[in-house]
Amino acid sequence: MTSLAQLRDCQAWKDQGLPLSTTSNEACKLFDASLTQYVTWSNEKSLGGLEGCFSKMKAADPTFVMGHVIANGLALIGTGTSVALDPGLRLSMETMVELSRKQLLTEREKLHVMAVEMFAKGCLPKACTIWEQILQDYPTDMLALKFSHDTYFYLGYQLQMRDSVARVFPHWAPSIPLSSYVKGIYSFGLMETNLYDQAEQLAREALATDPRDAWSVHTKAHIYEMRAQVREGLTFMESTEPYWMDRDMLACHNYWHWALYLIEGGPRRRGASLRRPGPGAAGAGRAEPGGSAKRGPATSCSRREEAPSRQAGSPSRQPAADPDPWRPVSAGGEHELALTIYDQHIAPSLLATGSMLDMVDSCSMLYRLQMEGVHVGDRWQAVLPVTKPHSRDHILLFNDAHFLMSFLGAKDHGTVQELLSTLQELGHSHCFPRSLLIERDALKPGSPLTERLIRKASSLHLME
Repeated sequence: MTSLAQLRDCQAWKDQGLPLSTTSNEACKLFDASLTQYVTWSNEKSLGGLEGCFSKMKAADPTFVMGHVIANGLALIGTGTSVALDPGLRLSMETMVELSRKQLLTEREKLHVMAVEMFAKGCLPKACTIWEQILQDYPTDMLALKFSHDTYFYLGYQLQMRDSVARVFPHWAPSIPLSSYVKGIYSFGLMETNLYDQAEQLAREALATDPRDAWSVHTKAHIYEMRAQVREGLTFMESTEPYWMDRDMLACHNYWHWALYLIEGGPRRRGASLRRPGPGAAGAGRAEPGGSAKRGPATSCSRREEAPSRQAGSPSRQPAADPDPWRPVSAGGEHELALTIYDQHIAPSLLATGSMLDMVDSCSMLYRLQMEGVHVGDRWQAVLPVTKPHSRDHILLFNDAHFLMSFLGAKDHGTVQELLSTLQELGHSHCFPRSLLIERDALKPGSPLTERLIRKASSLHLME
């Protein structure tokens, strides 16, 4: 997708049975461009990325309700803000609702407005019910399919995430735009419900149609993880990297999966190894936080020859017990390479975008490395300015737990207490978004999860 020429105009959307209430062909094409970037996890630079398309769409037709729906829905589903935190988003939502009441919209468009309203109010299951209502009559409505899929993911509704796509899958003929990506979306639901063979087959088919499908790559990364196929996963990530590395909304997370393989195949659990590049490799000569400059290894892998098996009948040698399994050790082998992926890909993406997914990936990777006994220098200090402004968000407990990791890692005890105390206050509030924070006691001071995180942080020498 490099121009608006090949995108769907008013008539094309009508021919597909999904008419849009606007007379602007440009607005329709920009809606298609926005939807395509959302589904493919990419920002098309020639169109100004998602934000550029939203601005141009609004300029082409300020009253185009579905343009407001996709812009507001993506702001909410990104989980980086909410109507309670962002006055601008709250105003955008009010504008969308007001416009919907003043126009003759299709029933499908009215339902889209209602679903985004429900999401904004924290009623996620209700939002999904409305999107499912749309899909019953319009099974090729990709926006309803993708919004519901992502929301089921947040809710942890694995069966619904799978079956929502299964119901509409037969309707997606190859001629329909983005149809191969539906295979990737379906494959993720199959993987989440432990149907690995079916999931892998669909992901493979999706990648055969479009090898740039970063979500199908992501699904296969999960499958290798669940099957403990670390070396196969490393080989797969290396061979596909040129295709997904520019899918900027998901590339950071796919690199996170790559680094996770390296941790699992590290010094204590040997697996595949990485090749070191020539002098011109990206990241060469970079000074590490808390360390000296060194040549960074490439993020590509090659299989190591298997160690010879012991002779039959020979005694097995048990490793000596470590008297202090959490003692700090220097990074080496695969751990060093996992740190390099963090430095070359995950951390730069976090600092460039500040996206919620990149925050979670950064916090999780540093915390996992420290659990392996790896010194991470002052990397937490670089993460803190990005996560600290979100200490009072409380949109998803999943996010809060990762923020807590970063505050503990940076030894910012004041912000630790701020996160915990404001969460406790919100737990007693009548306007508490119960669907978003179902287990609202989980991060209160003294709760099992909180105590485990703080004790673990202390054992990792994160706290004084």
